[in-house]
Amino acid sequence: MFSGIQEILVLVIIVLGILFLPRILNRGQEKRPAVPMPANVISGKMRLVIAASVLWPAVMAAFMKPWEKELFHYLYIGVGPVALIWILYWVLTGFRK
Repeated sequence: MFSGIQEILVLVIIVLGILFLPRILNRGQEKRPAVPMPANVISGKMRLVIAASVLWPAVMAAFMKPWEKELFHYLYIGVGPVALIWILYWVLTGFRK
């Protein structure tokens, strides 16, 4: 009769130990705040390419003035090389992965 009660008490003590023992042991330790991981780190080369992608069409627009004449010529010389380079980068990155 007492062996069944003892087994139940042992199981209750084990469950309570599993639930409360980690909390009791970690009371004295400080909890470190979670440091978020940086999302995407942009390298220096990539920053240079992005800056060139913005500056090249802007400088070509200042010289060629496509709003006055030759819009298609500006698209080939100003925007075309930037689009071509980014398309090549996209395709080559796809083959590497």
